[in-house]
Amino acid sequence: MSLEFSTKTFEKEKIILAGKEEYIVRGGRHLFPLLPKAFEGIHQIGVIGWSSQGPAQAQNLRDSLVGTNIKVKVGLRKNSSSIPLAEKAGFTRVNGTLGEMYEVISESDLSILLISDAAQAENYQQIFEAIRPGATLGLSHGFLLGHLKNIDESFPENINVIAVCPKGMGPSVRRLYEQGKDINGAGINSSFAIHQDVNGKATDYAIGWAVAIGSPTIFQTTLESEYKSDIFGERGILLGAIYGIVESLYRWFVRHGYSQEAAYVNSVESLTEPITKRISKKGILSVYEFLNETDKETFKKAYCAAYHPALEILMEIYDEVAFGNEIRSVIAANNRHQRYPLGKIDGTEMWQIGIHVRANKQPEKIPLHPVTAGVYIATMMAQVDLLKEKGHLYSEIVNESIIEAVDSLNPYMHQKGVAFMVDNCSITARLGARKWASRFDYIFCQQTFPALDDNKYIDEKLFEDFLTNQIHQALSVCAQLRPSVDIFG
Repeated sequence: MSLEFSTKTFEKEKIILAGKEEYIVRGGRHLFPLLPKAFEGIHQIGVIGWSSQGPAQAQNLRDSLVGTNIKVKVGLRKNSSSIPLAEKAGFTRVNGTLGEMYEVISESDLSILLISDAAQAENYQQIFEAIRPGATLGLSHGFLLGHLKNIDESFPENINVIAVCPKGMGPSVRRLYEQGKDINGAGINSSFAIHQDVNGKATDYAIGWAVAIGSPTIFQTTLESEYKSDIFGERGILLGAIYGIVESLYRWFVRHGYSQEAAYVNSVESLTEPITKRISKKGILSVYEFLNETDKETFKKAYCAAYHPALEILMEIYDEVAFGNEIRSVIAANNRHQRYPLGKIDGTEMWQIGIHVRANKQPEKIPLHPVTAGVYIATMMAQVDLLKEKGHLYSEIVNESIIEAVDSLNPYMHQKGVAFMVDNCSITARLGARKWASRFDYIFCQQTFPALDDNKYIDEKLFEDFLTNQIHQALSVCAQLRPSVDIFG
């Protein structure tokens, strides 16, 4: 896939990732004066919904557009339980910045649809009917396109359809934007996509939106590529796989004589502190290079034992997403929630132990365990390799399979555990993590750890492919474009 775009307002910049040309726009608060030009013809932006992304994007847009004649108005269901939360953030009927969702859609020039994916699928016809011809529909996820493909429907032909997709959960989008008031460049990177452009302004609308929510770097994608990589990634290394990895590792450490506390430290804490920080600051290879010779050998064994089992599950997940089955599954689950709401995911022994460990945390004593590193990085690399095989752009792979994991999501698990990480995400992501974590847990227990314990041979070709993988150069370039501050640092 090769993309290039044209913008009348912002400067684009060429980058080379693994020998391939891509184009980006750098954001920053110095670009806020350009927003009225980027949003030419837009007088009201409606932010529809108040779940994971809604609060962050509504507040960021409002704050960035202060002093312009562009109003940001939140649209919610008539009796939504989120109304008091929106009012607390300053969106009220009295000041004209809060209204019923379909009314807000009908009067807005740009409607950013941030209700749950299942709600979008259930209500898309009413949403389309409410949008004025010539207006713009904004999405932060391509789920709705996937649903429309499943039912052989399409967006109305007389509207712009654009997407801006932050590479992190809503609380991160707001937190780093607020940090950016003092440090220019603080924010969550985004990808953007132009699915339909009926007035020639869709690209500037999308980039302006990304700049306004604080994205320091803005990459291009397509709506279809985004939803495939995003839904797949949530079920993979971002949420589902890491959840299954640490659950299985904890039990493996206990079986090998570690205390409960030490097992938690060497699985969860090792992964979310030294491993995550090294990948973030110095790249994936730096984790291996940091180890002594004995631990390097252990890492290689763990990597080779985990790569193919992880890839097997990841291939299945990608197929389920590409064929539309995961989208159908999310919609079906929404119908079951009336009877069985989403349950707790941190009730097992390890997460209860984790409460105590985190309360008495000693960061300087958290080890970088070679088995934990080998299993985690093997899974990450399997996901990277599969996305390359499927034709995804390197920027999308790096941002959605590596940077989003180590810079946006893993810090949440480190701070408060798995439920805090997973359940601050969308319903689609939460469902995917719950569904697929057990599959990763099972296959590692059945294949990876027996191979590791039996001291099976190291696949030297597989490991050489890891050492020379082109993703390392691509990551080094994209890492320079990451936010200027850490979420929890």
